[in-house]
Amino acid sequence: MAHIFCAQQAVAMFGEGGGSIINLSSTISLNPIPGTLIYCAVKAGVDSIAKTLAKELGPKNIRVNTIAPGMTESEGSTADGRPGSAMERYYLDQTPLGRVGLPLDIAKVAVFLASEDAGWVTGERITVAGGLL
Repeated sequence: MAHIFCAQQAVAMFGEGGGSIINLSSTISLNPIPGTLIYCAVKAGVDSIAKTLAKELGPKNIRVNTIAPGMTESEGSTADGRPGSAMERYYLDQTPLGRVGLPLDIAKVAVFLASEDAGWVTGERITVAGGLL
C-alpha cells in the first residue's frame, strides 16, 4: 500500500508538467527461491502496481517504472550476514558478470528513468542484476 500512497502524493506534487515515479522491486519476484514466499509476493505486487499506475497516469504525462535489482551490496545485506553466504554463492553462480551489484549500479538506472531521456519509457520493469539467469 505504501507504493500506492506515495504515488498519490507524487501525482499531487507533479502538477500539469507530469513526472516520473520509480518503484523498487527485485529479481526474486520472477525467480523465487524457497523460504521467500511473502517477500516474493510483495515484490510481484510492486511490479503489478507500477504497470497499472503507468496506464492510469500516462494521460497525465506521468511515467511509472520499476527497477528490479539482483543481489546488491547494502547495509542490510551485510547486517544479515549475506556476504559469503550460501545465498550469495547461489546468486553469483547464476550471474554472468560474476559479482554482487553495488548501489551505484541501481542509482544509474534510476537517474536515467527520472530523466527526459526516458520520456518514452513507462510501465517497464528494468532488471539490474548483472545478467542473472
